[in-house]
Amino acid sequence: MDILRRLGQYLDRPGFPWKKLIIGFQITQYLFEGILSLRQYKILQQPKPPKTLEGEIKQETFDKSQAYGRAKAQFGFVSGLYSQAQNFATIYYDVLPRLWDLTGIWLSRYSPQGFTGEIVHTIIFFFTYNLITTTINLPVSYYSTFVLEEKFGFNKSTVKLWVTDLLKGQALGVALGVPLLSAFLAIIQKTGNSFFYYLFLFGIAVQLFAITVYPIAILPLFNKLSPLEEGALKTGVEGLAKRLDFPLNNLFVIDGSKRSAHSNAYFYGLPWKKHIVIYDTLIEKSQTEEVVAVLSHELGHWSLSHTTKLFGIAQFHMFYIFALFSVFINNRSLYQSFGFHKEFPIIIGFILFSEALAPMDTVVKLLMNILSRKFEFEADEFAVRLGYSTELAKSLIKLQIQNLSTMDADWMYASYHFSHPILPERLGALGWSSREKKADPTMVDETKSKVATGREL
Repeated sequence: MDILRRLGQYLDRPGFPWKKLIIGFQITQYLFEGILSLRQYKILQQPKPPKTLEGEIKQETFDKSQAYGRAKAQFGFVSGLYSQAQNFATIYYDVLPRLWDLTGIWLSRYSPQGFTGEIVHTIIFFFTYNLITTTINLPVSYYSTFVLEEKFGFNKSTVKLWVTDLLKGQALGVALGVPLLSAFLAIIQKTGNSFFYYLFLFGIAVQLFAITVYPIAILPLFNKLSPLEEGALKTGVEGLAKRLDFPLNNLFVIDGSKRSAHSNAYFYGLPWKKHIVIYDTLIEKSQTEEVVAVLSHELGHWSLSHTTKLFGIAQFHMFYIFALFSVFINNRSLYQSFGFHKEFPIIIGFILFSEALAPMDTVVKLLMNILSRKFEFEADEFAVRLGYSTELAKSLIKLQIQNLSTMDADWMYASYHFSHPILPERLGALGWSSREKKADPTMVDETKSKVATGREL
């Protein structure tokens, strides 16, 4: 506590150029990520697939994958510049203090008696700001769904469904955001300098609540979950769960094809009650054993405690975020640098603190991606030990083709952006060889797998 207090006093320096510093952070990060994207774009211009995939991916499919990757990269360049321009304009034209003052005027003129104070003001400010940013970004969202994804055959949504999802999302944001934001502010107001301990406990409670409520009340608003029909796939998945002592409670199929042709599978739930969800697109385009192999990889994350470890890391990250926020919450020089001279709203302090923390978050993102890729290799190796080496390799190849995922990647770009290894790396770790080389795909070089599992990009 004393260290945090002293650090807070040290950083609160009148006249310190916080605005210039944060703008500098944003520009530096934008340029850095732009350089990485240019490196990746060169990879996306390569005419031939990696040697590992030469016997597995047709040239036509590879060309389409490369074109899809380039189209997403070009869209990323434009949308990134658009986002950067928004951020710069928000800071340069003092949008935050102007909007705070404007919503304060609305509150004083039109709110019923009793609806006053910082919490009510913050809620009005927050949702007004969210509405503005959502509206500004509608063209980007529309283009991504109905031009980019449509061009490559992935979009299955309609404008009506897109608008409906948008309205549902906004309504859900208000329904959940009002009590959560109110509680967040009230905890800080009432617990003094030790607020971060209580915010941390509140954050854990919210996560447990979300794990319980999301599949019951929120997911059905957007997708339909149906019990998996009796048959070979259900028998295979239940057998896998029983073999691993996985606490399977429900096995669902989700109508992912309602919006997209992309495929996936995942599990969720409390430690003693888990649910598996399989996309209908994955079932439609894969053989039974291949779907089971994908789930053997997913359950490998559970069996190897990857989900528990990542949850623990997330809690530590949340705690240090809140603890560091206590250093900045009373930093008058930070507020004043952004045009807040009379009022020092908590929510504004948190927004500005988040911007100041961006360089550290970049490092955290890099480290988490390195760890995530390591876990992916370990989950693949787990599936191999269960006897799904060939089926998993085949499924990964099919998923790569179906999703037109990146076939190759620049190592710097992948290290920074990718939470999963690219396909050639995973096939190499699985011991898979191209059929053109007439290798037995069921043979796995354990030494090679172990080396790949321990590697870091």
